[in-house]
Amino acid sequence: MAFVIDGKEAAASVISAVTEASVSLEGKTGIKPGLAVVIVGEDPASHAYVNSKGKMAKQCGFNSIQHTLPEETTQEELQALVDTLNADPAVHGILVQLPLPKHFDSDAIIQSILPEKDVDGLNIANAGKIATGDLDTGLISCTPAGSMLLVKRVHGEDLSGLNAVVIGRSNLFGKPMGLLLLAANATVTMAHSRTKDLASVCRNADILVAAVGRAEMVKRDWVKPDATVIDVGINRVPAPEKGEGKTKLVGDVAFAEASEVAASITPVPGGVGPMTIAMLMANTVIAAHRACSLPVPKF
Repeated sequence: MAFVIDGKEAAASVISAVTEASVSLEGKTGIKPGLAVVIVGEDPASHAYVNSKGKMAKQCGFNSIQHTLPEETTQEELQALVDTLNADPAVHGILVQLPLPKHFDSDAIIQSILPEKDVDGLNIANAGKIATGDLDTGLISCTPAGSMLLVKRVHGEDLSGLNAVVIGRSNLFGKPMGLLLLAANATVTMAHSRTKDLASVCRNADILVAAVGRAEMVKRDWVKPDATVIDVGINRVPAPEKGEGKTKLVGDVAFAEASEVAASITPVPGGVGPMTIAMLMANTVIAAHRACSLPVPKF
């Protein structure tokens, strides 16, 4: 049976380091890292995410600011708020919770966040730095950064000689994840829904990363014996065993059967998920250190 990579434990160690860095920064400069989260509308899942981010920011010793705007907020009003936060020196990180209501041009809002305050790592300036191999001066998108940290816990910093396959080519995850693996010297294959004989491509992977959004698509016979499997999928499926109308969360990998072949694997929930919010906090404390012209903590 595979070793189950504990994302909660890894995230707790990142949060502990972030808290230490935050306390140290305040001790040296009197400045607390400031994280501003903006949410528009009433989506319950988005509110749950925002609440958990706010709690974690306070736990890390940050100045946590939340702006809750009504559904009918206009593009211009939201843009004005982002502009105000960009100009506020006490705010080091800005996060606009996605998805925004349908009447917004989300990309225009996200790209207007200053790259140095873009703690979600979605600004094209930050994406471009990863693409050119500059991992030191930008902010790395949280889910790929967290996934990479889990990979390095198993394999160390240098992935030379290892084949990595990423299933999924989204700008949010697949592309930056492939580039981070490449920067660590892995030989990387980017696979997706149009890849011919996807299963046989996956069978070559020493590190297999699944991010396609299809429940339990990756089966046992897709997994190379002794591979490391990172499951980024979050899919809600019926769970009749829990009772009528009940559901459960599963990943993009058929966990039980893949665990019989892989050497190590992330569970869903409890794998990559906790790392995303931990890396958001890490990005905020990094941004605050840069704003104070201090050496940046490593995670």
